[in-house]
Amino acid sequence: MVFSSATFLFLFLPFTLVLYNLKLFKDKDKETVKKNTVLLIMSLIFYAWGEPVYIILMLLSILYNYFAAIDIDSYIGSPRRKKAVFICALIFNIFVLGFFKYYGFIVESINSLFSLSLPVRDIPLPVGISFYTFQILSYIIDVYRGDVKAQKNIIPFAAYISMFPQLIAGPIVQYYDVEKQLTDREVTTEKFAAGIMFFIKGLGKKLIFANTVGAVYTEILAGDIPSLSVATSWIGIICYTLQIYFDFSGYSDMAVGLGKMLGFDFVQNFNFPYKATSITDFWRRWHISLSSWFRDYVYIPLGGNRKGKIRTVLNILIVWSLTGLWHGAAWNFLAWGAFYGLLLIAEKYVFAKVTERLPVFIKYPLTMLIVMIGWVFFSGENLSSALAYLKSMFGLYGNSFIDSRAEYLFSENAFLLAIMILCATGAFAALPRLKKFRFNIAVMSVGYTTLFILCIIYLISETYNPFLYFRF
Repeated sequence: MVFSSATFLFLFLPFTLVLYNLKLFKDKDKETVKKNTVLLIMSLIFYAWGEPVYIILMLLSILYNYFAAIDIDSYIGSPRRKKAVFICALIFNIFVLGFFKYYGFIVESINSLFSLSLPVRDIPLPVGISFYTFQILSYIIDVYRGDVKAQKNIIPFAAYISMFPQLIAGPIVQYYDVEKQLTDREVTTEKFAAGIMFFIKGLGKKLIFANTVGAVYTEILAGDIPSLSVATSWIGIICYTLQIYFDFSGYSDMAVGLGKMLGFDFVQNFNFPYKATSITDFWRRWHISLSSWFRDYVYIPLGGNRKGKIRTVLNILIVWSLTGLWHGAAWNFLAWGAFYGLLLIAEKYVFAKVTERLPVFIKYPLTMLIVMIGWVFFSGENLSSALAYLKSMFGLYGNSFIDSRAEYLFSENAFLLAIMILCATGAFAALPRLKKFRFNIAVMSVGYTTLFILCIIYLISETYNPFLYFRF
């Protein structure tokens, strides 16, 4: 089940909100327990809707890590036993993620490297496993460090791991950010209204923007890549660049909105990454929760930048190789991660003084050019197809710069692409706000209602409704 589906919008969500906000107890603590129970049950139903078999895997992970954290917390006076339980918990969680996500990739790579023919079983990837495994790992590590206490009540812990608003595609919510909210939160009228606006905005990003340009890129990919003109190739990757931003940030906005409707405040996951003026700046703005996770639980524990230049370079390469593999078990994702790792190293140690002196009108397009090249690796089915698309973009197949197809695609989509670029770079967000609050509320109400109606029209009329981060 996805947020941008009729089943979720008109069946699952209304039913969940009615049950969740139905007051059964006057006592605040009892009411919170009821809310957590409803949230847990509905989250498990949400997950089982599309993954009925893997609900067992999720429940097993919840139970194992619930007791593991309690054991870690109880062995304060016995460092060896505490460390042993902690290491076992890390191995368990990494093994589960590694088996389901990387088993096929590892066997296929061994077959390719050593000319073997080991059998490869097709094991479907549990939806959202990368996200909820990272949440579990952050919780276990924080308990071991003593940053948080182990949750003794399994209901709020299980609700945290399985919480449907951010279960499928984040943001990655670290336990210490919501620890207090799990046992003490309130759904106010203001927060609920803000949640509705976040959700509708995200729904519009997904259905109206991402799906529309995504269909263009899919159509371009369906043809023969080596025969594409240079202009057609660039139109395609521009469409994908916008699609993945509006697709993923739209889903994140919907998750934040749903969280607010349930009384939670989730971390911001995007901050207009397409107005970045450097690669470092881009990754401070894109998928912020993932970057923060790797910084807190991999980069800093490895030594960060505290152990000299060589060690820092090695740490950056490790982190970005893992970032690439986290997104997908394929060589093109590893190449994508290494691509950014090397760029960040170069930006930090080689071109730092040069880039500081460059004017913004040079740094911005240069950054976006690099980002779009990176998306070619990310969007490709494999490394060879990504390289083939790059060749087409830079005219290495000897095709014409522009053809009739490129002219048609540009004329049909130029206005929409212009609007999306303005939205993605925060141009509209910079407009002065209306001064009269009441008039502002009225305009916003009409605007969001109109946007929601448009989303429903798109949902009913369009058949192209993928979600890119589902495969991660």
